[in-house]
Amino acid sequence: MKIINCIVADDEELARSIIERYIAQLPQLRLVASCSNGAETFTALKNSKADLLFLDIKMPQLSGLELLRSVKNPPPVILTTAFREFALESFELNVIDYLLKPIPFDRFLKAIEKYESLTNPPGLNEPQKDDLTDDIKEAFIYIKADKKMVRVLLKDILFIEGLKDYVQVHTADKRIITYQTLNYFEEKLPLGHFMRVHRSYIISLNHIQSYSASEIEISSRLVPIGSTYARSVLKQLGSEN
Repeated sequence: MKIINCIVADDEELARSIIERYIAQLPQLRLVASCSNGAETFTALKNSKADLLFLDIKMPQLSGLELLRSVKNPPPVILTTAFREFALESFELNVIDYLLKPIPFDRFLKAIEKYESLTNPPGLNEPQKDDLTDDIKEAFIYIKADKKMVRVLLKDILFIEGLKDYVQVHTADKRIITYQTLNYFEEKLPLGHFMRVHRSYIISLNHIQSYSASEIEISSRLVPIGSTYARSVLKQLGSEN
């Protein structure tokens, strides 16, 4: 059994103790450091060989998100927070999971299972709709359209199409026209769930129905794979020779 060395970082003693108690109940997990602020966590990451970091977002001295941006090559991270609105920003930092306080034990177990599946995949890492946990499924982005900001859940986006003078965001039941650029969406949408496959298309990996070397089927619509993107796209989809 592989031991997973864990660091817990939270300025609330009760919140830390709950995670520590959960860790103690799983034989594959081992607590190597418990930190009450961002500065302590920064030092622990330098001095401990951690495999997994449980990180609170709002901490004194250095917030969890600031810490992630300042540490070079951090270990995989599971965010713990009472604030749902940070879900999209955490997506951009490629965290494994996003746990909302109070954290029940079964939800903690689900996060650990996700960590283990990502670090020890049983086979090809093909995109699955269930890869999005319940909390992350509520993440959203605001899209500027019709002189207002339209709230769109990330899970509802099928693909984004760049046309000559505007961009169309395709969901299952509507199309949203915006003058925000495709590059804007590429920067904002989380890696691991969205991918640029063509100079004119960004797709949701969770909505892929089938694909070939030249195109991807999403909701009965065929999206082309650009020649300059083909190698990286097929590699991510697990089909590179």
